[in-house]
Amino acid sequence: MNVARHLVQQGNDVLFASSVGIDPSGVELTTFLKENGLYSNLIQRDEKLPTCEVTVQLDADNQATYIIPQPVSWDNIEFTPELEAASKKVGAIVFGSLACRDEATFETLLNVLDESNALKIFDVNLRPPHFTLNKIETLAARADVIKMNEEEAEMLIHGSSGDLKQKITEFQKKFHPRIICVTRGAHGAIIWNDFEFYEHPGCTVNVVDTVGAGDSFLATFITGLLNDTPMQPLLEKACAVGAYVTTQRGANPIYNVDEVVAQFS
Repeated sequence: MNVARHLVQQGNDVLFASSVGIDPSGVELTTFLKENGLYSNLIQRDEKLPTCEVTVQLDADNQATYIIPQPVSWDNIEFTPELEAASKKVGAIVFGSLACRDEATFETLLNVLDESNALKIFDVNLRPPHFTLNKIETLAARADVIKMNEEEAEMLIHGSSGDLKQKITEFQKKFHPRIICVTRGAHGAIIWNDFEFYEHPGCTVNVVDTVGAGDSFLATFITGLLNDTPMQPLLEKACAVGAYVTTQRGANPIYNVDEVVAQFS
């Protein structure tokens, strides 16, 4: 949802698919989605499972950990005719690993990906213990673009030797995505695209809250891909936006991308 909100803020048309319960939290979340341009017929309502409420904890370094209940409404997203139709008309599909922890939503996502010719973007976004390596590899094999952080890369490419670039190259040979992006926190990011590497060292900031930084980075990156922005300036722009978000409280501060890029250039 945070990626979707950043995409909307950056001028993209977004269809957000999820499920909420019929509880007060579901009503509140539905209102929130409507106010933020993310509500559509792809938001399902589950009469049995509750709306998900995640607890975020920040450590001394303002790094976030998450307590995520199970099962919740988005564990049971169904492959509806509306979702099937949407999957065939969009230009890009962004998905993560967390919603795939239960079989119902996992199978729905696989159906969506199989039905679509869109650019398929996998935000790995591991949330222990809510994933299995088998499901991660299944999703990676269907992705055109894979985005992960450095810790996730080390976990998923654990059988490889050598430095990060060598590991990314071996990962690409195994799963064949068009683009691999590894974010490195304060040290920026590295991208593999068309047998070339692109790097950015990161931006120096005073960190307030890291929640939403990766989501804003990814949304900026996706926006650039859809607009055919050259890879190096795109990487610089995504790093700048991600860095800016860490200086603000909350996952979705208001910003102007060009002004943020100018601030760090």
